[in-house]
Amino acid sequence: QVQLVESGGGLVQAGGSLSLSCVASGIKFPIKSMGWYRQAPGKQRDSVAVIVSGGSTNYADSVKGRFTISRDNAKNTVYLRMNSLKPEDTAIYYCNCATWGPDYWGQGTQVTVSS
Repeated sequence: QVQLVESGGGLVQAGGSLSLSCVASGIKFPIKSMGWYRQAPGKQRDSVAVIVSGGSTNYADSVKGRFTISRDNAKNTVYLRMNSLKPEDTAIYYCNCATWGPDYWGQGTQVTVSS
């Protein structure tokens, strides 16, 4: 059974930093990419940062220069370092694993940035 377990969310003041982690297990298909998505109340779920294949990365314009995605293949973990956080970053952050089969999602971790 596939599990993506996120951790690291919390409450932080604007300008602060948080680091999210996602530990994946049970993946049985070749992986295209892993990434972080977020969904704020009343909004759709949008891509934040994705790391693909050999390690190239893609970021949403809104987080470029502030967030960094990375992964540790030995630990089967993907990370998101979030710096210079803004109130508009407040959302539930979801870990995603895109495979050549199904796509998988974590249950999300709440990030709240106060002004």
